[in-house]
Amino acid sequence: MKMNIMPSFSDSKHRRSPRGEALLPQKQGYRVLETPEAGFDGASTSGAIFNLSTTVVGAGIMALPATVNQLGLIPGLFAIIFVSMLTGSSIDKILRFSRASKSATYSGVAADAFGGTGRNILQVCIVINNLGMLVVYMIIIGDVLSGTWEDGFHHKGVMEEWFGEHWWTTRSALLMFTTLFVFAPFISFKRVDSLRYTSALSVGFVIVFVAITAGVTIVKLMEGKIEMPRLMPKLENQASFWKLFTTVPVLVTAYICHHNVLPIANELRDPTQMKLIVRKSLMFCSSLYIATSFFGLVLFGDHILDDVLANFDGDLGIPYSLLLDDLIRVSYGLHLMLVFPIVFFSLRLNVDGLLFPYAIPIAFSEKRFFSMTVALMGFIFMGANFIPSIWDAFQFTGATAAVCVGYIFPAAITLRDTHGIATKKDRLISWMMIFLAVSTSTVAVTSDIYGILTVDKGVIT
Repeated sequence: MKMNIMPSFSDSKHRRSPRGEALLPQKQGYRVLETPEAGFDGASTSGAIFNLSTTVVGAGIMALPATVNQLGLIPGLFAIIFVSMLTGSSIDKILRFSRASKSATYSGVAADAFGGTGRNILQVCIVINNLGMLVVYMIIIGDVLSGTWEDGFHHKGVMEEWFGEHWWTTRSALLMFTTLFVFAPFISFKRVDSLRYTSALSVGFVIVFVAITAGVTIVKLMEGKIEMPRLMPKLENQASFWKLFTTVPVLVTAYICHHNVLPIANELRDPTQMKLIVRKSLMFCSSLYIATSFFGLVLFGDHILDDVLANFDGDLGIPYSLLLDDLIRVSYGLHLMLVFPIVFFSLRLNVDGLLFPYAIPIAFSEKRFFSMTVALMGFIFMGANFIPSIWDAFQFTGATAAVCVGYIFPAAITLRDTHGIATKKDRLISWMMIFLAVSTSTVAVTSDIYGILTVDKGVIT
């Protein structure tokens, strides 16, 4: 008999239990219910690590080398480690207060601290963050497969390079095929643990990218074709100093995975292992981030672009460089295809919570599950294909929603401390999180506004 964790106490104020379902004894502060599926006796630790790591490592990894270049190698790598530790602290707060409040969802923890209004605000932030990420993922997948236009020049995608220009290598056709034959099967799962194999494969594709980048870098270093990058930031004037702060949004949002922590924890055979799983996952992701940043920066130096993937669009100066370029682009595109379902999982869960706060869980309603999945997938597809300006909109919403999900809400819940479990150290770290989150959002939104205004006026910066 398959078991599923259902919320109690604070969560139960917002959802009714399915009629006729027998409650089993409480365990770890959660109520356990039968689910429509059978044969599931709990998720494994390794599967949980893969799922959480896949949630963390999305498209942001490609922006980290340029970020580290801006900060300098030593401060940049230190910043990656520091943000990882801060993220671990924020997730730990969510786990602690979920146990104290007997809540099985992140929104339930927010409801316990701030009531229904707090729950709704958090869910809106998660929806905005995840929806923005998924639209951007689909845009990037389209760029990798069918190419993109930039300054009047068409950069060919891998499908155009391999097979030429046909109706089935156009952007819309390729994204439709991806949606029907890749996304649709995987987003139909009702348990996040069902995605453990795709998550493991997704992590494998990232490792392929890192391994190729490291290999190319080592070969060119041995041949004496590249030099070590600068270790400290280049400060020429006051403007260059303030420009350092534009790197903060990339670093802070690189570890956002909080919306999937409790869904993953709820399916574990032993939920008490979640803290260890978070620690191992963050260590693994930090290692990938450090390796990508180090080798990418050493390989391209000051010529590195904001998206390091764009650097792999020409001759790398070694044999078989065009083949390696294609391998890197394909592995990255496949990685995003497999990240998509796990981010979509929490998106659907929170949209359903917003629209149907008093209904039975969506996993128990086939009609609601299907209609919600089709509607969200349709919106994402339309946004990625037919609304070019949607990227600008999500630059603003992502800069604010992501930091709310990752730092402001965990810190605010800790400072609220409705169960009296927060320590003095917890409060100090929480104030630090809020300061970092608010400053991050301010810098990100200001720089985005400035960038859009200068582009509109034709100013070259």
